[in-house]
Amino acid sequence: MKQRVVILGAGESGTGAALLAKVKGFDVFVSDQGAIKEKYKNELIEHQIEFEEGIHSEQKIVTADLIIKSPGIPDKAGIVKKLQSKGIEIIDELELAFRYISGKVIAVTGTNGKTTTTLLTYHLMKSAGLNVALAGNVGESLARKIAFEKHDWYVVEVSSFQLDGLKMFRPHIGILLNITPDHLDRYEYQMQNYINSKFRLIQAMQQDDHFIYFSDDAVIQREIVKRNILPEISRVSLTDRSASAHFDGRVMIFDLDHELFSIYQQNTTLRGPHNLINTMAAVTAVYTAGVSMDSIKSGLKTFKNAPHRLESVGMINGVEFVNDSKATNVDSVVYALGSYAGPLIWIAGGIDKGNDYSIILEEVKKKVRVLICLGKDNSKLRDAFDGVVKIIIETQSIDELVRLALKASETGDVVLLSPACASFDLFKNYEDRGDQFRNAVQELKNENELISQ
Repeated sequence: MKQRVVILGAGESGTGAALLAKVKGFDVFVSDQGAIKEKYKNELIEHQIEFEEGIHSEQKIVTADLIIKSPGIPDKAGIVKKLQSKGIEIIDELELAFRYISGKVIAVTGTNGKTTTTLLTYHLMKSAGLNVALAGNVGESLARKIAFEKHDWYVVEVSSFQLDGLKMFRPHIGILLNITPDHLDRYEYQMQNYINSKFRLIQAMQQDDHFIYFSDDAVIQREIVKRNILPEISRVSLTDRSASAHFDGRVMIFDLDHELFSIYQQNTTLRGPHNLINTMAAVTAVYTAGVSMDSIKSGLKTFKNAPHRLESVGMINGVEFVNDSKATNVDSVVYALGSYAGPLIWIAGGIDKGNDYSIILEEVKKKVRVLICLGKDNSKLRDAFDGVVKIIIETQSIDELVRLALKASETGDVVLLSPACASFDLFKNYEDRGDQFRNAVQELKNENELISQ
């Protein structure tokens, strides 16, 4: 009799898990308490996978031999507690995928910078001619990739939610970029619980694996000394010249496997101190995976980052407009502000996530001439920067926003959308916010070009 696998959640992760389980011969049932997107529903139908939506039918779920839980479903959910009480094994989609993987994994996690580092790592390996796939929290699920393709390497972005469900998942190369407070509602508002989640990245790694981490991060450094770290360690640092990869204030220097080489940031497509960290981590990973120094340097010149991350979206009258809509917390804005010498027209606002603006007060005071608040309730922003920034403007319209920004700017200024807040008061998500900003800039640019003709 076939083993019964029940998938909870039918997003990319859940659908990918269902497809892999079906390919491997399990009796598969998918249950989603919400509505299933049409593209995933059609896939389940095409592969003759039974599913339900809008409900979790307990009698159909508790008969499972194995539960694959989508990362977004917390352990405190009622159905999960019921399954735990019955002793049914519950794992994550990544854990299922790893049970059937034939290639090696490079896994990337951290509070900020995961996507850029993952995409850069993948790009460097792909441009070097390796048989590599991109998966995880960016792009398609790892389970989907394994169900239908075979690769030598898989570069996987892993969120803390995904790490929570891992047991035997073992990257050959693991990257931990940073740990700052985020998603604490998921972790009982205990920072240590969130830290423990991030360190699950290396729980199954062995001595012949490689762990790359940013050693300037105080939280990581504090945790490292408490833990028994089995894999070989490579440190990335902006200050410590004894680290395997470090920045000496002028150039990135790598001392890897007894080979010494250097890379200038201007010879890459990324800017800002945070991208020094991301670049050094990615380069260390791919060099460890066997990519040559020459190939790495060539690949760095052709990388194109994901949108909404310090994305230059237009130049109008000598003023650059930058879309950093992905910056939904203050830590991300620290990196954004550090990427520009100023002067800046800074656009911030949205749904505050308990932000502590004190950590950027000095940088804002030095660089920001105008603050434009984009949100329904801007009181906390106004209070934080009253007297710090001379001009504070409020709006709830993207079209008005870009016009206000251009009017307030001078040639050489940068208009920086780096909100420090969630977007749901005025937009569907951060992508929607960034897309609308990009489109509005382009429309304004077209208008100005017509006028000047």
